[in-house]
Amino acid sequence: MEVGAVDAPGAPGPGEVLVAPEAVGLCGSDFHYFLGDIGTIDHPSSLYPRIQGHEAAGTILELGPDCPPPLAAGQRVALWPVSACGRCYACSIGRPNACAAISLIGVHQDGALQDQLLVPAAQVFPVGDQDPELAALIEPVSIAMRSVDRGRVAAGEQVVVLGAGPIGQTLALAAIDRGASVLVVDTVASRLGRAETIGADVHALRDGESVRDVARDWAGDDGPEVIFEATGVAPLTQAAVEAVAQAGRVVVVSLSSEHAPVRVGDLPLKEIDVLGVSCCRADDFAAAVDLVSRRRAVAAGLLTHQFALDEAPSAIDYAMHHPAEVMKAVVRIDSRR
Repeated sequence: MEVGAVDAPGAPGPGEVLVAPEAVGLCGSDFHYFLGDIGTIDHPSSLYPRIQGHEAAGTILELGPDCPPPLAAGQRVALWPVSACGRCYACSIGRPNACAAISLIGVHQDGALQDQLLVPAAQVFPVGDQDPELAALIEPVSIAMRSVDRGRVAAGEQVVVLGAGPIGQTLALAAIDRGASVLVVDTVASRLGRAETIGADVHALRDGESVRDVARDWAGDDGPEVIFEATGVAPLTQAAVEAVAQAGRVVVVSLSSEHAPVRVGDLPLKEIDVLGVSCCRADDFAAAVDLVSRRRAVAAGLLTHQFALDEAPSAIDYAMHHPAEVMKAVVRIDSRR
């Protein structure tokens, strides 16, 4: 990664807005992309060079023709990074976030780690008076909103989250907001304190300890109704299948190129749902804007590090190599203005 000069994007066209990014969060998918390990992309070499940055908030500088009236210059917005083809099967059933030809800001097209960015008006969501760093957190929260919807989390249910990283923390927040009881499990004990402030129970997993035993000690012999796998550790998918209740749901949210060994017989015998979560839909993103606004004090506790734009290369390196210390690192694009 290097910091350099690029051409200015020019005036917005019909249905476009020109945004000045203010804050960009760094996340695990950025690390995968940086390392060339982005899982579902067949030929990652075709995607470089690329300006990263998909967890972003900024201010609208200018509106192109035909933008909807609620949008106005000067508004702070969060960027929904997803655009879809509108033609494939996933799009036809209302799941454009799983589009076969999906295009993501910061992955398939240049992202928000730059001074100005043209974005379709449909992909900007006003955030009111939220600070830029907090508004940049809306995108990862939107993944959690999609996940609890996909997992059909309901009030009174017991939910286990494997992994206390940023996505695991937002999963806990979204599930608790729905009225569920949540246990967050991780091997890095220093991350679990933040989950407790969200309202979750926590467990520091020791070497050789069984996820199934931990989950059932907490939830009871039947097991939890829902387990989220948010670590990227492939064998934990089987552990989740074993630990979840009969007819329960296992939701895989993490990214990994590894193969998960799953005992096939568990699927019909327990009649469980094993679900994946990709990006979010527009309604999930809108729900995330609302949740972060309502729970901003708790959400702000996930923001641990801040860097300037010219520090972006060292920021992503530091975040990748200090997972026990860094929960959410944010690059402030406007630090020079």
